[in-house]
Amino acid sequence: MKGIFNILIVSAAVAAVTSAAAQNPIVQTCYTTDPAPMVHDGRLYVYTGHDEDRADFFWMQEWRVYSTEDMVNWTDHGSPLAIESFEWADDRAWAAQCVERNGKFYWYVCLHSKLSNAMAIGVAVGDSPTGPFKDAIGKPLYDGSWDFIDPTVFIDDDGRAYLYWGNPNIYYAELNEDMVSLKGEVRKLDQTVESFGAPNPEARVKGEKYVDTYTEGPWFYRRGGNYYLLYAAGGVPEHIAYSMSDSPAGPWRYVGEIMPLQDTGSFTNHCGVIDYMGNSYFFYHTGKLPGGGGFGRSVAVEQFRYNDDGTFPIINATAEGVAPIGTLDPYRRVEAETIAFSSSVKSEPNAKTGVYVSDTHDGDWIKVREVDFGTEGPDELRVAAASALRGGRIEVRLDSVDGRLISTVEIPTTGGWERWNTFKADVEEGVTGVHDLYFVFKGRKGCKLFNLDWWRFYD
Repeated sequence: MKGIFNILIVSAAVAAVTSAAAQNPIVQTCYTTDPAPMVHDGRLYVYTGHDEDRADFFWMQEWRVYSTEDMVNWTDHGSPLAIESFEWADDRAWAAQCVERNGKFYWYVCLHSKLSNAMAIGVAVGDSPTGPFKDAIGKPLYDGSWDFIDPTVFIDDDGRAYLYWGNPNIYYAELNEDMVSLKGEVRKLDQTVESFGAPNPEARVKGEKYVDTYTEGPWFYRRGGNYYLLYAAGGVPEHIAYSMSDSPAGPWRYVGEIMPLQDTGSFTNHCGVIDYMGNSYFFYHTGKLPGGGGFGRSVAVEQFRYNDDGTFPIINATAEGVAPIGTLDPYRRVEAETIAFSSSVKSEPNAKTGVYVSDTHDGDWIKVREVDFGTEGPDELRVAAASALRGGRIEVRLDSVDGRLISTVEIPTTGGWERWNTFKADVEEGVTGVHDLYFVFKGRKGCKLFNLDWWRFYD
């Protein structure tokens, strides 16, 4: 009875979220943390950590990648980097950031080092934003302290690159042009009330109330003539604050809060900021997915506008998230793991097919937003699916889970969970214009139905 009661609570939580047309958190197939956005070739990528299900600590094993062109439909690119990618590391795949330079992608990470028995900064390299990635130098970039977490990197307009990191101290160094070695010495910033709201950690007086206190999770970048250092602040629970400077090395001046303490469901926070398609976006994480919390966090995003003087407005966490900035073409192959919102499904990788949607059960669904069917409308829908046992069916509906039924695809057994077949179904006449599209999975209750790789409409 207790198990059934818990299931009912989770189902009610999902229903409550979806009834409000939620877009946050942006990924529902697993817990995601510490977002690091990057724009490349007209597409926005977000690099995340991954909290394990039912975790009781930050037992993080890998990093993940998601991307979008419209800010509402996110494609899951799986996990191209994990602890096992670094022979010198054995634990704690914590916050990271990826940047591009000269056609290479450099992913700066922090992990527990077997060499020092402390945390270290590492770097991986790949030829595309989604990998594959490998350890760039076969050793830590900088090793030896529990302070050495949460790297953030920025390449300035003059080509000089800078790396910041640290908890509760703030360290920085310049990178050589090769992006895998440090130029000069590592420096530690002097924290003061004027620069970060409080003095250095060792100089803080217990019980004294400071303007603010830097904690961890720096995010460093430049916009116009301003340099920004955003960070988790205030200890636990964390809010997001920031400092500004006229140069990449400071001096810094404390400005204020960006995301104050509020009901995020998580006692930590970690942000990343990016401009994309003329808009400014603030990424952070919450504990708002069912079963989530301080060790089960999920990435969310809000749109904002800078103040005229370059400072930030106050940004609050919402369930609604951001508005779409484009439409999705259903007449091309769309990966099933391209999702605006979903209920209860998971994703898994396969060496041949890549990432696919798994763990579908009766009543589960996937929502895809702003699907533009044009003026003529489709005649046929094709999907690639696999089922080892009983199969099921996909009800394709417009604009809601119980909206207009436009197609039903029968999925029989294929003889294996990764033995893929393509299945066809007619589409009802008159499906035109822009709609949200729901794939609702039906079949025997209580058992896994099928896996789904891709879908495509034909006119």
